Formats: sequence, C-alpha cells, structure tokens
Amino acid sequence: MSIVTRFPPSPTGMMHIGNARTALFNWLYARAKGGQFLVRIEDTDRARHSEEAVQVILDSLDWLGLDYDNTPESQYANRDRHIEVAYQLLADGKAYKCYCTPEELEEMREAAKKTGLPAYDRRWRDRDESEAPEGVEPVIRIKAPLEGSSSIHDEVQGDVKIENKQLDDMIILRSDGTPTYMLAVVVDDHDMGVTHVIRGDDHLNNTFRQNMIYTACGWEQPIYAHLPLIHGPDGAKFSKRHGAVGVGEFEKLGYLPEALCNYLLRLGWSHGDDEIISMERAVELFDLNAVNKSAAKFDYAKLENLNAYYMKEADNERLIDLLGPFLQEHHDIIISDVGLERLQKGMDGLKDRSKTLIELAKESVFYLKDDFDYDDKALKHLNSDSSIIFNGLLSVFDNLDEFKAAQIEATCRDFASEKADGKLGKVMMPLRAALTGTDKSPSLFEAAEILGKNETCRRIQNAIEFIEKG
Repeated sequence: MSIVTRFPPSPTGMMHIGNARTALFNWLYARAKGGQFLVRIEDTDRARHSEEAVQVILDSLDWLGLDYDNTPESQYANRDRHIEVAYQLLADGKAYKCYCTPEELEEMREAAKKTGLPAYDRRWRDRDESEAPEGVEPVIRIKAPLEGSSSIHDEVQGDVKIENKQLDDMIILRSDGTPTYMLAVVVDDHDMGVTHVIRGDDHLNNTFRQNMIYTACGWEQPIYAHLPLIHGPDGAKFSKRHGAVGVGEFEKLGYLPEALCNYLLRLGWSHGDDEIISMERAVELFDLNAVNKSAAKFDYAKLENLNAYYMKEADNERLIDLLGPFLQEHHDIIISDVGLERLQKGMDGLKDRSKTLIELAKESVFYLKDDFDYDDKALKHLNSDSSIIFNGLLSVFDNLDEFKAAQIEATCRDFASEKADGKLGKVMMPLRAALTGTDKSPSLFEAAEILGKNETCRRIQNAIEFIEKG
C-alpha cells in the first residue's frame, strides 16, 4: 500500500503549535514510509476565511521544513463534489430529507438532555416527502445504524468501541445546500487517496460518525491514529495563557525550526532516552507504535535547552543571516561591513552563550555598535580605580606588536600581577565593561582581538572620559 497522509488546517488565524505537531507527525510518517504528505485547506467557513491565514499556514510549514507533495487543495472548491455524494446517498436510500422546523429541533434537544442520547429522534427517517410542511427547506441526513456497536482499531489509542445508539442521523447537507464538515472531510480524504488519518484525539468521536459515510459510500476506511493533546505546565489544554502558542510566535521568539521540530517530536513520541533527534534521523526511526497515549506537557525550559544545542550546531553564516531581523527589531541595528566581519570572527563565542536568536542579538550588540550605553552592571566597574587600570592598560596595549588573544591575556595577567595585587578580575571586569557595555561577554581576550587594537583602545579611552565626567 502506498502511504498517503494529509494535513487539513482551517485558515482562521495562526498555526497552533498542536497543529504543527500534527503536521510534523503526518510528514514524518509519509517520509518514513516512502509515501506522500498532502495539504488541504479546510476553508468552508467563508465568514471566517482569510487568505492571509492560508499564507500564514503555508509559511509555517515552509519554516518548519515540512514540504508537501501537492498543490494545497481548497475544500470549498470541492463543494460540488460533496453535494454530488450527498444526493447519491439520498438516491441509494442511505440518506433522507428531514423537514423539521427549528422549534421541533429545539424541543428534541431539550428532551435529549434527560436521556443523554442524540437529540434528533429520526422522525423523518421513514416518512414520505408528501407530508412535508410548506415553506421548510429540508436538510439531508445520513441513516445511522440503529442496533449493535461500532469499533475501530486506532494505531495510538488501540481498540475503541461505542454502542450505535450513541450515533445520530447527522446532517450531511444543510438546508441552504451547503455540505457539512463531516461529509466534506470524508469525501476529500477518499478522493485524495488518504490512507492514514493522523490527528488530535479530540477528533476520536468524529471517527465513528465519519465512518458511517465511508460505509454508506462503500469506500475503504483509512487507518486512524489519534494523537494525545498538548497541555500546558498546569495540565490544562495548551493555550495563550501558557505563553506563545503559534508557530510564528516561536519564530519571533528566536527559536530555530529544527529545535522546535525536535521538541515537538519528543512531545508525544519517543525513541529510548534520545533527546537530540535530527529530522533526518527521525525519518529513519518514526513509526506510530511509539506515539504516547497520554497528553504531554509543554516545557519552555526544555525547548530552550534544545534550541541552545541547535544554536551551537548551526552554521555561522546562517545564524548571521537569521540575526539581521532581530538586531533591527530589538536594537535598531543594521549590520555594517565592519560589523559583519566581527560577527564572522566572533560567532563561535557568541552562539555558545545564547539560547535563542533574541539572546544572540543582545550578545552581539557590542561588536556592531562602536558607541553604546553602559548598563547598570557595567557601571559598577567604572570608577576612579578603574580609570587607573585603564590608563595602565592603554600603555601596555600600545606596546604590543601582535594584538592576539594569547598576547592580550598574557599582558593582562602580567599587569594584574604588578598593578592589581595579582587579581585578574580587577583588570578583566572593568575592561569587559569598557569593551562591551555590560559585565558578561564571550572570551574577553578573543573579543579584544576581534575588535582590534585601535578599537579596543578607543573604547578604553571612552570609559576613562565617562568616569572623568562623573
């Protein structure tokens, strides 16, 4: 069997992180089995439809690296096909027209609250249309089984069974002639050749209702795998109050797509104790039998740690390209030629200290701005004692023929032995404040080398003047 999976989002806003994991699992299963991963936009809700939201979804898939094997289909564009199937079921005697008024339906709903059974009482299932009241446009309902039970084997949840009395003669075509979601999704999945429906377990109950349509049409049912939902740290359904929930938000927070994919993969699927699993390795390993049944809790700290790992592993030139928008947005910096050269030389030290691109941008500022403000932590190290150290450093640095990290370190150590009671920190902390504007940075000696002798001495002189101004 050639495997075909699908990802069918509704274009009504951002791409939720739960949807992203569903897309990832569908993509991985298709790639692992040499099958196809298809995208369908479920855009039948025209009142809420947004082409901008469609683009957000496609951009999110692209950012995550989840390529698809079709031109994304529009469910709304397939409506004539859905209507055709509804009328075929009507002609085959497997569906019927229902002429209930809104008032009758409301009475049935109230009565059903006492029994817990489906609200509709099937009063038009066997009636003749000649009895239809005037002025009522009918809906088309499918005939549900009246006795026995229905069961499915779910690749994640196992065997699931319900009594057929829980199923209703659901509407497949509304009175205005538009198809319902239940009909549309089944017809589209069948016509697209979908073999595996991998989705959230909040759709598990829908499966039995959708299978009524498969059976009535004489179509083969797909294999189902219902994934547990993602919860927040408090155990509640993951939502905005827990923090970022959309893929685009995670991108803006400075996470790398490979880190987010790795985290989402482990959020409901496992391979032994492995935490770091590349997409290439995941394609080799992925199968549905390792998906967990229970809900997983989203942990931002674990995501940050994963992101820090992938930041260290990332190509430096790629990181510099990704850094541009963050520098501009958060620090109003456009990378100059000089700044680019410094970043290229200093990226190894910078990325080792950063968990996100936002942090990396903040760490990079001192390489990119020759004039900057000193933060509160730096100010603690800029005083009259520091001024004495700075003047001494200017003298010894001026005598260095080679301004390399090793020579700078040796010079600072000798200077500390002679002028700072042998305490290197008394030299390094003021020097770091002068060169970076803060009290933390990558290797100070490497940073000084990258800045060069002239710029290093200029920044020291600026610090002296700042101290003198009081």
